[in-house]
Formats: sequence, structure tokens, C-alpha cells
Amino acid sequence: MMDLSKILITLGAILLIIGILLKLIGKLPGDILIKKGNFTFYFPIVTCIIISIILSLLFSFFGRGK
Repeated sequence: MMDLSKILITLGAILLIIGILLKLIGKLPGDILIKKGNFTFYFPIVTCIIISIILSLLFSFFGRGK
């Protein structure tokens, strides 16, 4: 069994990579951005759809082995 420290470092590295990827693809065409005065509303609908498709493919791919 892996040490707790190795698990936490691995989890942190994975979260860091996910954060960088989300920052890079965060402003896709189709995402809703409304700016009025000092109010900003941002809803990343296309980004959410793409992430959902990728996760669905990954889970179906890794779930077939069982």
C-alpha cells in the first residue's frame, strides 16, 4: 500500500494538471459571458459539455474491463 504522503502528492499533481487544463480551455466559443457595470456573469456551458463528454468516454472505457 502506498504511503499517505505519496497519495496526497499524486492527488495534488493531478489537481494541478486539471486546473491548468481548465484555465487553457476555459473561454471557448459558446460560453456565456455577461458584463454589465461592475457585475460579471460567466457560465462555461460549452466547456462543461466537453468535460462531460471526455469523462463519459473515460469512464466507459475503463468500466468495460470489469
